[in-house]
Parts: sequence; C-alpha cells; structure tokens
Amino acid sequence: MSIHIEAKKGDIAETILLPGDPLRAKWIAHTFLENSKCFNKVRNMLGYTGLYQGKPVSVMGTGMGVPSISLYAHELITEYGVKNLIRVGSAGSYQKTIALRDVVIAMSASSNSGLNNIRFASANYAPTASFELFEKALDVAKSMRIPVKAGNVFTSDEFYSDDFESYKIWSKFGVLCVEMETAGLYTVAAKHKVQALSILTISDSLVTGERTSAQDRETSFDDMVKIALNLA
Repeated sequence: MSIHIEAKKGDIAETILLPGDPLRAKWIAHTFLENSKCFNKVRNMLGYTGLYQGKPVSVMGTGMGVPSISLYAHELITEYGVKNLIRVGSAGSYQKTIALRDVVIAMSASSNSGLNNIRFASANYAPTASFELFEKALDVAKSMRIPVKAGNVFTSDEFYSDDFESYKIWSKFGVLCVEMETAGLYTVAAKHKVQALSILTISDSLVTGERTSAQDRETSFDDMVKIALNLA
C-alpha cells in the first residue's frame, strides 16, 4: 500500500489509463476490460485492473489539477512500477477548427501552474509527451480511422478564470485546448524516466460556448479510450 492507493504489489499493470473522473475509470473498466477487479477505493478514487485483448491494463481516476495527478502518478510509478501512464481526459477547445468530441493528443503542455516554478527557479520547463507513445498513438488512430489533432495544450490551475478573454493569447499562439493535468503528468513521468501521453476529448468550446453534458463526459468519450487501450 502507498499513502493514497490501497493496492498490493502486482495489483496494478505496467500500463494505466488515467481519467480525472473516478466514475469514468469505473465505466472504462466495466465497458472495455475483462475480469476487472477494483484495487483502490481510498478517497473514492476508484482503480481497476483487467484484461484488454488478453493483456493486463489498469485504469484509475486522478482527480482534478496538477497537484492531484502528480501525487497519484508519483505513487503509481515509485510504489507499483507503472511504466506507461496515459491520461484520458476532457478539454476545452481554444480553436474554431477544433469541435466538440474531437480527439486531441498533447505533444506538449504549456501551463500557469506554479509547481514547476518551484522545481526550476528562474527558468521555464517544457513538459513533453513520450515520443514512443505519441508515435504509436498516431498509428493506432490512423488504423482505427479515428481523426485526431496533435499539438500544444494548456494546463491551467484555474477552471473559472477572472479574465475569460485570457484564453485568446494562447489561441493566437496555436495552443489547441485547455485542461488541468497534462503538464503535471509529463513532468513526473520525465523525472522518473517512464512513458506518458495525454489523449483528450473536447467537451466544450471557449470559442463557441458549446458544451457536452456531465453524463456524456463520464460515459461516451470512447474514441480516446480505444486509442489508449491499444497502446498497452
């Protein structure tokens, strides 16, 4: 057991999918995995391990924000030997050309989070995806005929910004969408020399004001999940 995960050694696979919502983790396990078993209920951050096409795969919620995903990623890597961490989350579009339900793969993550400022005083660190997982994800998406966008995303510490128009500067410089975890995941993975990738589904648009429902976000963003599972 680690501080926040009650699993025993061997209960968690080397490849794990990481949605922010623990109920999405439950849905993924029950929908896509065979013989799935729950390995964590601490703080209701549900985690499961099962088989996908005969290979062991785990899935676990991380909660919202860089501190939360960084905590779980650290324990999964250092206490349970996880080698491939794949975020499957929702994001808000920053571009007119990126619509609801589009799949975005994060090559890198700009951020306003203060955690890396603590690590890298007076310098900027650029959290970046694992090239191995990124390249494989593109191949999988192509073979499954799932269109994807790829590029820089923005990891924010704020959900409700005081200045709604602030997203436009990021949009102007080509940032595709906003979410709250990728920069933290990529940084922790790089520190421990393991693989990480963030695959996102657009749940709302800051450009058009459109949004999906909570139920949709929990149980219907399956294209990104299929890509992630086929990376195992």
